[in-house]
Amino acid sequence: MSSPSRDDEASDAPSGAALAAVLAASLGLLALAMAHVLSEVSVPFKNAMQSLGNLWMPGAAGIGPYSGKETAALLVWWLSWAALHAAWKRRELSVGGVAAVALVLIGVATTLVWPPITELFVHH
Repeated sequence: MSSPSRDDEASDAPSGAALAAVLAASLGLLALAMAHVLSEVSVPFKNAMQSLGNLWMPGAAGIGPYSGKETAALLVWWLSWAALHAAWKRRELSVGGVAAVALVLIGVATTLVWPPITELFVHH
């Protein structure tokens, strides 16, 4: 008899940890999109995003509030990944279900940053 292959061992691992990473990435994208829309709608929020980026990012003053938007997305991604990983690391989850939620979140994020949609939120 042969010993189990590496692929056999990997397939025994619960899906939760990997799915936590997938969902966290889509949450980070949604956070970036929401930060973008909120920055367009609210000057105080735009200033807060600028200040957030200035806290740690070299050259942040030169790129405006984008540095803070990226920072907010990064924080949402990291924190959601940590929380979801802790909650799901030993669980077997539905790949299809989590993938569907992730795709919906990515779709919403993409739609929010599409200029015709973003402009709906901005009052000129």
